[in-house]
Parts: sequence; C-alpha cells; structure tokens
Amino acid sequence: MITVTRLNDVPLVINTDLIEFVESIPETIISLTSGKKVMVKESIDEIIARVENYQRKIYSGHITDSK
Repeated sequence: MITVTRLNDVPLVINTDLIEFVESIPETIISLTSGKKVMVKESIDEIIARVENYQRKIYSGHITDSK
C-alpha cells in the first residue's frame, strides 16, 4: 500500500496490486484494475518510487502479516 495525495490535499492509501497504469495529462491519474481513476498531486516518478520502495520492503521481509 502507498499513500498519495488527492488534488484537494486529502491523503489516500492505494493497494499497489490494483494499479493498472499511471498517466500524466498534466495531472497525474492512477488507473486501477477496477476501472476507477484517481487524480493525485504526486508525479509519475514519485508514484513509481513509492511502489518500488513498498515492493522492496515486502520482498525483503520488512512488512509482515499482523496476525
């Protein structure tokens, strides 16, 4: 999960597994596999970096199940 910021400054947490693609026209739009689209303040590069960082944590074992 990554946190992004909607255009109205409200934070939003997105499941990275649901991101289908990200585009900039000029606002950054995250398209989800559900068909929903979210406009955010972060750039495409920032979103990519957050997804990579999150996945790095998962695959290195730094994020674990809380059960």
